[in-house]
Amino acid sequence: MSTKNKDLSDWVNEVAAHTRPEDIHWCDGSDEEFRDLVGEMLENGSFRELNRGSFPNCYLHLSDPTDVARVEHLTFVCTSKEDDAGPNNHWMAPADAHEKVDALFDGCMQGRTLYVIPYCMGPIDSPLSRCGVEITDSPYVVVNMRIMTRMGEAALERIEREGTFVKGLHSTGDLDPEKRYIMHFPEELAIKSIGSGYGGNALLGKKCHALRIASYQAKTEGWLAEHMLILGLENPEGETCYIAAAFPSACGKTNLAMLIPPESHKGWKITTIGDDIAWLHPGEDGRLWAINPEAGLFGVVPGTGPKTNPCAYEMIQHDTIFTNVGMTSDDEPWWEGRPDGEPVTNWKGEPYDPKTGPAAHPNSRFTASAKQNPSYSPRAEDPRGVPISAIVFGGRRRGTAPLVYEARDWRHGVLVGAGMASETTAAATGNVGVVRRDPMAMKPFCGYNYADYWAHWLSFSDKLDKLPNIFHVNWFRQDEDGRFLWPGFGDNIRVLRWISDRCKGVDNAVESPIGRLPSKGSIDVEGLDISDADLAVLTGIEKNEWREEIKAIGEYLESFGDRLPDGLRDECNRVSKALG
Repeated sequence: MSTKNKDLSDWVNEVAAHTRPEDIHWCDGSDEEFRDLVGEMLENGSFRELNRGSFPNCYLHLSDPTDVARVEHLTFVCTSKEDDAGPNNHWMAPADAHEKVDALFDGCMQGRTLYVIPYCMGPIDSPLSRCGVEITDSPYVVVNMRIMTRMGEAALERIEREGTFVKGLHSTGDLDPEKRYIMHFPEELAIKSIGSGYGGNALLGKKCHALRIASYQAKTEGWLAEHMLILGLENPEGETCYIAAAFPSACGKTNLAMLIPPESHKGWKITTIGDDIAWLHPGEDGRLWAINPEAGLFGVVPGTGPKTNPCAYEMIQHDTIFTNVGMTSDDEPWWEGRPDGEPVTNWKGEPYDPKTGPAAHPNSRFTASAKQNPSYSPRAEDPRGVPISAIVFGGRRRGTAPLVYEARDWRHGVLVGAGMASETTAAATGNVGVVRRDPMAMKPFCGYNYADYWAHWLSFSDKLDKLPNIFHVNWFRQDEDGRFLWPGFGDNIRVLRWISDRCKGVDNAVESPIGRLPSKGSIDVEGLDISDADLAVLTGIEKNEWREEIKAIGEYLESFGDRLPDGLRDECNRVSKALG
């Protein structure tokens, strides 16, 4: 397999001359190729086959102990002007970045195979999809990219038809943390990553392409690339409302994407379009339409169980790659939160001792096809995407933020997203309750200046006349004793129903200075053990708290200086005045 695209052919030859691999392999995405690569990794010990009876076609990979997560401090956005990257990104001048990283790529693939991975983010025949090519020396990356993207011949054919693609160059290098960089060149639609073989640092179609580069593409082309799940809320009459939702980490994003309604909601159903990334495009009908650019899930394993997330638990019982989990004596994967088995080795491959740490690394992962999810929606492959009725922002707040509220209009909704935040927990840091802003849950992933990003969001009010309603949710409200006031998990469908009703124009809200709150009795709490007093706290606001909150949001926004759009500043001032 090769290519008729001269730009791609020249680039591959140029990289090969610089990195000096032993062989070059053009990936076709076939089952045979996947089996061969897995076989090679089983032979060299980088893969271990798990129990064929209980976990058929499942494998365990243990990464270097120094290479287990994203490295934000080594992740750069390299634009010709520093202000275009913004204070939300680490910046390096493109020429300096190329020079620094190219020196590390010099000869780095000697004795290795150079793999050329043509891939498509999104359904292969969708006009909303975009293509890329990743060059890598890691067979682990190849097999993961096959699950996570539409990879192979069909993608290459599309690249040859369109002539454009994102260039991603990756090598594990020598895994030296001092020689590890993830460089993004939005103006060149290019990525260079070296020194890591892990996750988003190495699977360049994921965060690097689908968010950092794609967010820049989206700005220039007039759409949105967002860190959002996409779900379908289907009522007993068979009508489906599609919702896109953004949450920072540890806020239940995957659980919501795969929510299973409680017994009290028979006839209701959640279908999953995507669990992590959404690309939203303006439709000719005045609505926003969304696709999930990914074909698989690269999910955090710890905490995944039959009670916390039964869909995810079921989907990873077969045809799954596990990374950095423990293992039982009968070769089954084990992680904290799995109800069965006992670990004998930990994520480093060492004998398990609970005194020295968990069996599975807290950021250990599973890679599995989205089609294995019991709540998978066939609409995930619809080339048109799905029409979005609601956009939901959320965070983890012990106080201040109510269970749910609706923005008064699109401009107010952009402010709600720009001001979203979570409070730190004891598990994350010693300073409990520190509020950290994470606008639109895109802080680590926006490929350009946040101020320009908010201006781009605001511009959609001039382009479309049927924009989604925007909401904010908070499942984590607590009382003074730390007791959660809302049950969460499957019962979150009660809030989704209220959101769906609002999108249909149901009169079930009351006006407040921060937006529209649920009117009395509009959220179904039948069968829940929630007192009237707790419900009043959940669905109300405390003005003094909100005066402080909107002041803090305003100060955060002003930190972006002159590039902050006037519309956002004006909206913040409007809410402040409404609070008195």
